[in-house]
Amino acid sequence: MATTAHRDSHTLRRLHDGTGLLSAAAMRKLDESLPWYRALPAEDRSWVGLVVQAGITSFTSWFSDPSTPPHGAGEIFAAAPPELTRSISLQHTLQLVRVIVEVVEDHSDRLAAPGSERDLREAVLRYSREVAFSAAEVYARAAEVRGAWDARLEALVVDALVRGDDDDALRSRVSALGWSGHGSVLVMAGTSDRHLDEPQVGELRRAARRAAGDALVGIQGDRLVVVLGGEADLKVAATDIAPRFGPGPVVLGPAVPSIGEAGRSATAALAALSAAPAWPSAPRPVMADDLLPERVLVGDAMARERLVTQAYRPLRESGGSLLETLAAHVEHGRSLEAAARVLYVHPNTVRYRLRKVAEVTGWDPLDARESYVLATALAVGRLEDARRR
Repeated sequence: MATTAHRDSHTLRRLHDGTGLLSAAAMRKLDESLPWYRALPAEDRSWVGLVVQAGITSFTSWFSDPSTPPHGAGEIFAAAPPELTRSISLQHTLQLVRVIVEVVEDHSDRLAAPGSERDLREAVLRYSREVAFSAAEVYARAAEVRGAWDARLEALVVDALVRGDDDDALRSRVSALGWSGHGSVLVMAGTSDRHLDEPQVGELRRAARRAAGDALVGIQGDRLVVVLGGEADLKVAATDIAPRFGPGPVVLGPAVPSIGEAGRSATAALAALSAAPAWPSAPRPVMADDLLPERVLVGDAMARERLVTQAYRPLRESGGSLLETLAAHVEHGRSLEAAARVLYVHPNTVRYRLRKVAEVTGWDPLDARESYVLATALAVGRLEDARRR
């Protein structure tokens, strides 16, 4: 026993004296055998060096009293910033542990007292297993913290987009959430019939990304806002995930070229969501621009301007007959014959002019719903003219 204790004491002294040698050898082996390590930025390589040194020092400290539990990866990683878990994966960390084990084994003949080489190798293997298990715990905790932080950041980003914010900081935060920025952007809004927990939100986010490419999810009370981006047909993507919303209307804002303009899509979508109950038979999802009359009723200035600029002004500037014919058609029960009598023209002339109205505005006066849109445009346009007199 005395001889064994003496050998262990001698080995421990050699380990203490050889810490620098082991660290240098480990760093050389990392550089020679791990391509991902060579590709790291200089700062991250220096942090990895500290982790390696901490691991060797921690092993030496534990070897002095093997009856105590080995120090875990938490203590070893304490020398490095938490962000290092983003730069190197758990698999990379296990490769680091393996390199350290190989280096100690390679030097066991020089470091161990004669007759203690096997004991040293067994000790380092036991220690490496413990570090590997605790490394998995470190990465699991880091992923949990990162997931919680990402969820908070995503909620803040969606809130900022809804407010219409657009600055470099917002774009940077969106990029940090993995937004690729390819293609156009569309905001959809609806309700959630239950409190969505993080796993459910995560599943919704994954489904949205499968359908569109990019996606952000925001929960605002009982309101659910999803920002879609990508080069695919975003209306089709939105239709695919609409069943994941709660009961009631699901509204799509207009597609915009970039995330920086998403506020415009969000404003339209949320205004339309508040107006949607006025059209119970609306499709699901429904485009915000299909709810322009209802949005006017709830005081949406953007909807008023859209109707004036897209319908009323073009008809007024077309020479007068189209606007006059539309008014007669709307005000006389959408009857071609009644409008023809008022205008003193043939019904076919009314029909021809109404087709021209559809060409100019994009809304067909002979369709019941679109006639209602044009009637609203006629009303708000007249009010605008009256205010300007």
